Amino acid sequence: MRRISVFGATGSIGQNTLDLIRRAPDDFDVVALTGAHNIKLLAQDAMALGADIAVTSDPARLAELRDALAGSGVEAAAGDNALIEAAARPADWIMSAIVGAAGLAPGMEALKHGTTLALANKESLVTAGPLLLGEAARHGATVLPVDSEHSAVFQALIGEEMEAVERVIITASGGAFRDHPLDALEAVTVAEASSHPNWDMGQRITIDSASMFNKAMELIETKEFFGVSPDKIEAIIHPESLIHAMVGFNDGAIMAHVGPHDMRHAIGFALNWPKRRSLPVERLDLAKIGQLNFRAPDSARYPALKIAQTVMEEGGLTGAVFNAAKEQALDDFIAGRCGFTDMARKVDACVDAMLSREGLQNATITLDSVQEADAAARALTADITGTAKG
Repeated sequence: MRRISVFGATGSIGQNTLDLIRRAPDDFDVVALTGAHNIKLLAQDAMALGADIAVTSDPARLAELRDALAGSGVEAAAGDNALIEAAARPADWIMSAIVGAAGLAPGMEALKHGTTLALANKESLVTAGPLLLGEAARHGATVLPVDSEHSAVFQALIGEEMEAVERVIITASGGAFRDHPLDALEAVTVAEASSHPNWDMGQRITIDSASMFNKAMELIETKEFFGVSPDKIEAIIHPESLIHAMVGFNDGAIMAHVGPHDMRHAIGFALNWPKRRSLPVERLDLAKIGQLNFRAPDSARYPALKIAQTVMEEGGLTGAVFNAAKEQALDDFIAGRCGFTDMARKVDACVDAMLSREGLQNATITLDSVQEADAAARALTADITGTAKG
């Protein structure tokens, strides 16, 4: 029986992970579940799965969590230090699905104990890829990708040599506005940006999909996780979202990973790795699907991709700045402080300004330096009006 913890258990990735765990209850011993504000669901899952501890990231909700767990024998805790303590508890496999830069520190702590970290937290690689992977190497830990795109690349590379890779192609649905008139993008609402054509995800990641900031993050992740140079990484619009990624080799072959719109595939692959086991996902009927479509992304529609190219080329702490600026700009859009297209303008302006004054490219990446860059970028982005640079 493997000991398992799920960080971000109340989100979509966490819930899909728990679904797979429930289907094989004799295989897993749940150590810790963590969440943020959905205390009812966190407590319900912790009790149902017999977790040792449930942690909310919000210290103000601790009393509520304790009340919800009363009499169950499940320990309750709250706050950043509690998340770190939970990550330090012995576990064989930990799902890192906390949204945002907050997921980095617990993931780093888990790696100190030689665990297998299933990484769904994009921000950990974008902000501190060398630091995270270096920590894993030092402690003999394993990091497995859970984003569907990077799981697809990982699977396509099994048995292959990186020297033979010519390019990595990350697919993108194009989000809610892939066919929207360009001149109407500035006026789109939060509600419109919160609806995805193919996937059922949380609001923030859905809006990131509409702006293609999620794909920009994934390009950076690809560079960090697989050590691929920026000039070998590309994105392509694939409206059906059935091919999750492709790897092109030096003999002209392209390996494509094809699967349904179901995150349980990537999660299940990481959960069962290095074996493949049956998963409760749809089996594709290719004849019924009929055709798959592709087109190049429009740089005017998706300026986030160009910013990602700059981040990959500059390196250092540029990823931490980019992620913090992106999160702040998204906060501003959701709160009505800026428009949809202003998000990219704000992020671009922040990255440009901090590159010119901070020497981010050659900075040493530590948890402290990442947090300092994060705080500075958020403050700067909040002050930027969203007006395009001259």
